Amino acid sequence: MSQLDYKASYHRNLPHIQPPGATLFVTFRLAGSLPRVVIAQWQKEQRWLSHLAKTNPSYHRRVKDDFERKWFAKFEEILDGAAVGPVWLRDEPIAAIVADSLHHRHGKAYRLDAFSIMGNHVHAVIKPLSVLGDEDLDQSISAILQSLKGYTSFKCNRVLGREGEFWAHESYDHWNRDNDEWHRIVAYVLNNPVKAGCVKRWQDWRWNYRRA
Repeated sequence: MSQLDYKASYHRNLPHIQPPGATLFVTFRLAGSLPRVVIAQWQKEQRWLSHLAKTNPSYHRRVKDDFERKWFAKFEEILDGAAVGPVWLRDEPIAAIVADSLHHRHGKAYRLDAFSIMGNHVHAVIKPLSVLGDEDLDQSISAILQSLKGYTSFKCNRVLGREGEFWAHESYDHWNRDNDEWHRIVAYVLNNPVKAGCVKRWQDWRWNYRRA
């Protein structure tokens, strides 16, 4: 399956864009799952892109999408290959903690549409729900991920008998524009284990979920 053709961001401070009522595609990964040299190169190009936004906005708009597609594809290829860093999410108790935590927040912090838990990263499609008592304000994806990653990091580290950073700080985020794009994104998420060669059908991957 080809890489999705959409705008995505890879950075520490989410969200890049979170329109009210938006459904979001997010990806978060284990710490150390990308080579340092790759992260350094991405950061170097990211600084150049940020500088370009100030000095040549029109050119920045033309190259930004290609930049983000290129790096999303590169990160995905490395993560799917799982040749670098830990793959703790392959362990059933660890994957179960993450899956249970994703389900637990459904109907409370967000509507959970789909997820796929791979050996070193997680894809999820969620629609943040409004803040209690304020229907015009959605819960922020940054707060949602901080809570989710903080809790699962503590639980997983305890099972693994280790301390230290579990998840990488950086995450991907992208907001869904329309129904057709939602279907493409959900298909991409569910087919991740197929693309990585783990199973032949997405339905056979235990750590896949799609809302009925």
